[in-house]
Amino acid sequence: MLLVKKTLSVITMILLMGCGYQMVGKETHLPPGITSIAIPTFQNKTFEPGIEIPFTQGLLKEFILDRRVKVVDRAQADSILEGVVTNFYMYAVSFDLSGYAQEYQTLVVLDLTLKDRTGKVFWQENGFTESRWFRASSQILTNEANKQIAIQETGRFVAQRLRTRFFYNF
Repeated sequence: MLLVKKTLSVITMILLMGCGYQMVGKETHLPPGITSIAIPTFQNKTFEPGIEIPFTQGLLKEFILDRRVKVVDRAQADSILEGVVTNFYMYAVSFDLSGYAQEYQTLVVLDLTLKDRTGKVFWQENGFTESRWFRASSQILTNEANKQIAIQETGRFVAQRLRTRFFYNF
């Protein structure tokens, strides 16, 4: 009986070791030599004040938490990810029976460039878009707060999409 238990234990261990479990999240498809990145504050070419901040902060947070490349300042970085918020649109998408807006949609358009410290462009995308909806309110301050939340969420989702693209779809 003891021999059967030992044999079953050994077989179980062999099966568990060969079952395909492995640590994931370390693989990247980056060009060789990119171990650090600088993400300077995005430029804002819209009339929406401060819209560049949620996008810059979102990307910094995503890359810092990911830790596959080190986030450093421009002088120390192997690569630089620059962004420009080129357009911001906000328009009503649903109305009540009186014709008042019930929901708005925000749409943000970005131009993005990843280059090395010498200025060689690794990747560039113009017209990168993301949008979010928010509920309208008859209170002006509430409406503005809802718009700012939508912009913050847009920044977070853009950052997640760009981090994924940076590491997996380069």
